[in-house]
Amino acid sequence: MDINKIRLGKTGLWVTKTAMGCLPIQRISLEAAKKLLRKAYDNGINYFDTANMYTDSEEKIGAALHDVRQNVIISTKSGGTDYKTVTEHIELSLKRLQTDYIDLFQFHNPAVMPSPEDEKGAYAAALDAKKKGYIRHIGITNHRLKVAHQAIDSGLYETLQFPFCYLATDKDVELVKDCKTHDMGFIAMKGLSGGMLTNAAACYAFMQEHDNVVPIWGIQHEWELEQWLKLTEINQQMTEELQAVIDKDRKELSGNFCRSCGYCMPCTVGIDIPQAARMAMLLRRSPYKRFMSDEWYAKMQKIEECVHCDLCKSRCPYGLDTPSLLQYMLKDYNEFYAEHHND
Repeated sequence: MDINKIRLGKTGLWVTKTAMGCLPIQRISLEAAKKLLRKAYDNGINYFDTANMYTDSEEKIGAALHDVRQNVIISTKSGGTDYKTVTEHIELSLKRLQTDYIDLFQFHNPAVMPSPEDEKGAYAAALDAKKKGYIRHIGITNHRLKVAHQAIDSGLYETLQFPFCYLATDKDVELVKDCKTHDMGFIAMKGLSGGMLTNAAACYAFMQEHDNVVPIWGIQHEWELEQWLKLTEINQQMTEELQAVIDKDRKELSGNFCRSCGYCMPCTVGIDIPQAARMAMLLRRSPYKRFMSDEWYAKMQKIEECVHCDLCKSRCPYGLDTPSLLQYMLKDYNEFYAEHHND
């Protein structure tokens, strides 16, 4: 399939507008991942995004695509905050990916921007890796608008990866426009809002309306890949029906809800915060019976063990009052469970 490519900002890289986010392939076997990645490549996808912290994702990409390396664009990330760690991560990524260069290296959601003045810092490590030819371009990912705008204004980065979907606020849309003005590539993560959005056609059509945005769809199953390939093939555009879906979801979901980014973890007492903090919506927007199991009941009751250390609250890039949100979700879950667990 001939998939439309767009220029990823000042990197000059031409990437397929339909791209593959490779966090989910951690959850499948090596053979299944190789088959999935190869099918994506064989059907025209040329851009694959991963990260050092995604366990064996890089290794699976290397195993699947090393023989066609010259035809694909790979981005990876490091959460390191010092020279030594970032250097080690880059060298490990090269080994895992079975390549001698990384197209786009990204700093992974730093709370503050790496200082270019620190000779022993993370940014210096990236610059030295670029001089050696280990990486070709430098970008940054984030969940915080303040840091994202600082990254754009700094002129130090060629790309920004940020959550973006049809629940985006006006400030999020402004960020996309700001990147375009500064010729920075915009890579959209969480295009399905952590699984909260279920109409793929609506999600795809929304992205089509932003010509500088490259969505990296998180793909774990073959049917998911086929879904995006089909939408790409028919070149799905916005319709009145899809706009109605978007308007309804914006009304129901916009505001203070958990995006399931996971930066609140680990929890001091072992609460599964990313799932528990959006349980009310999951019960009503997805098949709910799986959440009626004894296992899930026990997981939700762990919220009662919260010690209010507020670590989750302090880590949340969206400023959510996570402990209060969890208490609300537990109350809603228990009421729903009482009504439906015997269905």
